[in-house]
Amino acid sequence: MKKVALFCGIALTTLLLNCTNDHLDPALDTYRLDETSVAIWKGSLRTGYFNEGAITVQSDLLTVKDGKVTGGSFTIPVSSIVNYNLPDSLKHQLVHHLQSADFFNMALHPTITYTITSLAPYAGGAGIPGANYQVNGNLTMLGTTHPVNFPAKINLAANQLSVEATLTVDRTRWGITFSSDPALPDAQYILPDIDIHLKLAGNKP
Repeated sequence: MKKVALFCGIALTTLLLNCTNDHLDPALDTYRLDETSVAIWKGSLRTGYFNEGAITVQSDLLTVKDGKVTGGSFTIPVSSIVNYNLPDSLKHQLVHHLQSADFFNMALHPTITYTITSLAPYAGGAGIPGANYQVNGNLTMLGTTHPVNFPAKINLAANQLSVEATLTVDRTRWGITFSSDPALPDAQYILPDIDIHLKLAGNKP
């Protein structure tokens, strides 16, 4: 049961678009993520045992001006969760549990969303090697929104966009508290922090 109950995580980052290209500054270029864009997640028990997998990241609107990313928004469909490490029979059980009311409650909240509020040049040593932007934004899960900020490596070349970042998200801030009581035995306690590795790719339509 511990494998089935283990929280996968996500995170990452993302928001259902609320605007259209008609409202954009005409000096802005827009980019769209392709189907390879994912957030790879890892959730762990206190014993060190972990499950990992991925979830799809989608966006039709990442804005660029003068060769620099200026903003954007993303959406993560909860239906796209997959697991990498378990046998096939357990993969399905884990995914269904993660989509249940114990975790992401897909029936009521089918998407996780993120919107970028600002970006700034980054030259620090944290996060993914080669990070060149500090990304600031808001992550919404289960109807609750909190800021999530992280350094990212963002490259633009020949109308191609790539983004890579690593971050952690404390699931309990969004009310996902299943198996988070510290009094639980180590083999049942799921760590609040979820490790996320964003790998995004897109192009100019």
